[in-house]
Amino acid sequence: MMIAIIKYNAGNITSVKNAVERLGYACKVTDDRDEIAAADKVIFPGVGEASSAMNYLKDKELDKTIASLRQPVLGICLGLQLLCNYSEEGHTPCLGIFDTEVKKFPPLDIVPHMGWNNLYDTKGPLFDGFGKNDTVYFVHGYYAEICADTVATCHYILPFSAALQHENFYATQFHPEKSGDVGEKILKNFLELKK
Repeated sequence: MMIAIIKYNAGNITSVKNAVERLGYACKVTDDRDEIAAADKVIFPGVGEASSAMNYLKDKELDKTIASLRQPVLGICLGLQLLCNYSEEGHTPCLGIFDTEVKKFPPLDIVPHMGWNNLYDTKGPLFDGFGKNDTVYFVHGYYAEICADTVATCHYILPFSAALQHENFYATQFHPEKSGDVGEKILKNFLELKK
């Protein structure tokens, strides 16, 4: 199985690669459109700023490649946000896979939301074996609104989409690669998805 991790203008790629390899899978970090299109699974990670990341994707024509993928795709953190319609961060039109918008947390508590938190209303194959007391690790100042594609919610300042799914696209606002055994299980569930 070939797993492609999309290389673009955002951080956190090494920790995702290490997490995949710890699970016993080979993976390749690449921004080559043909390699990404040919992969069995694609991971779209990210820590960074929405508008500069989208500019990089467009410059490399990765925006079109990502939108056309038919194999399982997992967005993580900024990857989730860029799969939405629009982000308030830099007033950025995004990829439009998930029919929701990304907004900045109101300053009613510490922003960014950073640390361990619970998930609610989990559903779908990513969360097979997930317990109601399990926690995952977040670090983000922007959030995706709850929508028809929401498959897990979290509460910090307000309720938001902690995970989204639409057809072959899956995404988590939290970092499974930094969420210990629980995150490893979620990542394994993704890697074992059948097409």
